[in-house]
Amino acid sequence: MATRAEPSNSPEATRPPRRRVLVFSTRGIGTQARHLMEDIRALLPHSKREQKLDAKDRLDTANEIAELHGCQACVLFEARKRQDLYLWTALTPGGPTVRWEVQNVHTMSELRLTGNALRAARPILVFDREFDDGAIPHRQLMKELLTQVFTVPRGDRRSRPFVDRVMGFFMAGDAERVWVRNYQIVPDKLAKAAQRWRVHGRPRTDESSPAEPADADEEEMNAALSEALVEIGPRLVLTPIRLFAGSFGGKTLWENRQYISPNELRRMARLRHDRGVLEGRSRKKARRQTQLAEALAAAPQDELADVFRGTAEESQ
Repeated sequence: MATRAEPSNSPEATRPPRRRVLVFSTRGIGTQARHLMEDIRALLPHSKREQKLDAKDRLDTANEIAELHGCQACVLFEARKRQDLYLWTALTPGGPTVRWEVQNVHTMSELRLTGNALRAARPILVFDREFDDGAIPHRQLMKELLTQVFTVPRGDRRSRPFVDRVMGFFMAGDAERVWVRNYQIVPDKLAKAAQRWRVHGRPRTDESSPAEPADADEEEMNAALSEALVEIGPRLVLTPIRLFAGSFGGKTLWENRQYISPNELRRMARLRHDRGVLEGRSRKKARRQTQLAEALAAAPQDELADVFRGTAEESQ
């Protein structure tokens, strides 16, 4: 008669399942993009490295590479025309996938900020309340995808058992853009901010309602919280382009209708420049014609201009 096996208390049984993220790029990325990729790898101690993806290979080849490395997620930096940078965040091999355009990049080496968190420490992920809007389901899906990609698993052998930094993803109103920031947590200043919150918090009306800060002291407590967070870097802005059901492809679940590609922006700028050049030439030509007409009108009349006109007519 078979009996049910008792749960084991060994470290192997209680150890959480391993989760790896593959971080690599395509060929043709610039120096700044390469430094940004190294910063992302530093923020993800459980990440794996791989050589650059060849231009002739398809992007879905990343699924096979992730499977070879035992990775469940993939972060791929894609370079276009050596000046445009795109980011693919995907869960392999089933998806979903979000393709972003990366803008306003500032790496750690460029910023040289005063924040200094412990290397390989686990972060606290903070998302803007715009991600939780039930009327916009694609934002909730993007939040879940970013959470699974940038969360450092607890108990990972490459991570440190400390939480001393905050990684924030913020949105501004209806703009489909995500501002990514990384901050260090200063424990002493955070304790002071928590003490101010307890002192200035409103008393509870019942046990189910949380204490709310007084309006007069809200700015003071926000200032205390801002002192408790010191920015580390890097800085970047992500503009979502398209959301796919599969990994690096598949059915399109959502598309950003407001997005304008860099090629289109450059074409519009070139057309504006050409239109300005043509308008300048036409204005210059009209100005010259006006000046010529004014010069002819202001020229003195020759009194002897009609002396031989009558003689010429008689001879004919």
